[in-house]
Amino acid sequence: MEVEVWAAAGVEMDKFDFFMANLQGQIFEDTKRAYGEAGFQRWRNPIYQGRMKNPDAHAKITGQCGDTMEMFLKFENNCVMDASFVTDGCGSSSVCGSFAAEMALRKTPDELTDITGEAILDKIGTFPEGEAHCAYLAAETLQKSLQIYMRRQTGVSRVNSGKYPHNQ
Repeated sequence: MEVEVWAAAGVEMDKFDFFMANLQGQIFEDTKRAYGEAGFQRWRNPIYQGRMKNPDAHAKITGQCGDTMEMFLKFENNCVMDASFVTDGCGSSSVCGSFAAEMALRKTPDELTDITGEAILDKIGTFPEGEAHCAYLAAETLQKSLQIYMRRQTGVSRVNSGKYPHNQ
């Protein structure tokens, strides 16, 4: 069997490998345009991802799109010292969960209420308009985690900042 050899960036590869390298490059460029550099880096390497052992708060919400997001928070001295997320959703959900967890770090409960879908989208910078619901899912899951934490701390049955009225 004869294999055609192609040269790309000084590396010899067969036709299939050449096709795959070009396809991957095209996907990366399209993703960079859609997500911006910061979002692209999180898409490739999400941080703050994974289940947390013994969190002070944990919430799980399934969004309208069918993606499920979980958020884990660990507090010390009334401040978030560790945050993480997991999702069964798309890359956009992963990017938003990663940014939401990062934004929660070193925040007090009052400061956490400022983390909204809009705030996450602002932090990412560039994001596909049709995927914005992922930022709202991440924010809603974070706020639900905060609500659970506050219930445990205060014994109050409901905590609502007014930004998420459906969480009552």
